[in-house]
Amino acid sequence: MSADIYSSLGAFLTNWRHNTTYFEMLRLMASISHLFSESHTPYLDYRLTENLFCKYFEAHNDARSCTAYDARLARLGIGIKTFGINKGASTEKIAEFNRLKPRLDGLSGIDLARQIGIFRNERMAFSNSTYDVTETQYHIIGRQDGCLKVFNAPYDMVNIDSICDVVDKEATISFNDGINEYSFNKSKSVLLKRFYLPDDYVEVSVNILEEPLELLAQLLKTPSEPLAVQTHSIAPILTKVYTQEVKGIDYVILPLYSKRGTPHIPERSGLNQWNAKGRPRDVNEVYIPIPKSIHNLYPHFFPSRDCPFELVLPDGRLLSAKVCQDGGKALMSNPNSALGEWILRKVLRKPVGEIVTIDDLYTYGIDSIKIVSTHTTNGSGEPVFKIIFTEEGYEDYSTFIDEE
Repeated sequence: MSADIYSSLGAFLTNWRHNTTYFEMLRLMASISHLFSESHTPYLDYRLTENLFCKYFEAHNDARSCTAYDARLARLGIGIKTFGINKGASTEKIAEFNRLKPRLDGLSGIDLARQIGIFRNERMAFSNSTYDVTETQYHIIGRQDGCLKVFNAPYDMVNIDSICDVVDKEATISFNDGINEYSFNKSKSVLLKRFYLPDDYVEVSVNILEEPLELLAQLLKTPSEPLAVQTHSIAPILTKVYTQEVKGIDYVILPLYSKRGTPHIPERSGLNQWNAKGRPRDVNEVYIPIPKSIHNLYPHFFPSRDCPFELVLPDGRLLSAKVCQDGGKALMSNPNSALGEWILRKVLRKPVGEIVTIDDLYTYGIDSIKIVSTHTTNGSGEPVFKIIFTEEGYEDYSTFIDEE
């Protein structure tokens, strides 16, 4: 089925259950659960279910990005959850606020519950602005003995004004907003939501193989060829499925903050270049700092200074960009205000004249930009790069690629 058939929430909820290939792949992968567990409940790794969903619904895979969603179908953001269901419900992690813990530690009761809700909503609003998402939904693979129960659930912002039933204990706080039930682990800074199995779901029966290794071994050999020969012959196929991103060749990470002293964003450079002294500045003038170490370690990743290249934004829009300033220390757009208008106004939603702080980035769960080379050129022969918000220490090298 074409991805267009799922490209809005209404279309997705109408058509998703007809994707029989997706359910058969879930059944197949769950049947080899005994590779990982002796349980009668099928086991599925959450990364696997994310990849299966994106492949068979032709969705954009955002699971390894710092975003509130794991997948996107046009402007529909989807959170994909995989968990065991006991007595028709399960409480599952939906957000983590490690860097915001100092801003929560002094709060309690309704004030703490409201601030947690605000942080949750800010993360969703950031992702909506960044990826141009207008509708949201959870897609859930529930695991029970002998089967999978696949269903969807609303992906709501927290209704701050309706928070009630607050129970504040030493280690946790729980509350609801009239729609959903939440709990928060104070020491881990983790927000959890209670999911219930609805009446409307697709049940996928699973026969778990007792000896899945034997099945896999048969895939690697035939009666006429030794196992070693077959293993060598399938290597090219495996490399088509899983590849490893190489830092400096496929991507680089550019911190949006300064590491001199306490992490901070300089008030007159980088994202606050519009606030620099000297000549008059456009209110949207910014640049993304390129550390000198990037040029030293990976001198061939970026084009030469002042040579234009195409930058693909997370929402699909295109900007013309180039490396600028002495030592190639800045990534800027042309016109310069285009990058700032996107980052400052659309994504960070900062009012004109208000500086960007490190707390702004921490609120959204980011601190850096990941620049990804597509290893292609546009119609003008310019290299094409993608830009993704991330955390500097967040690097997941396993990238799923369609076999075609």
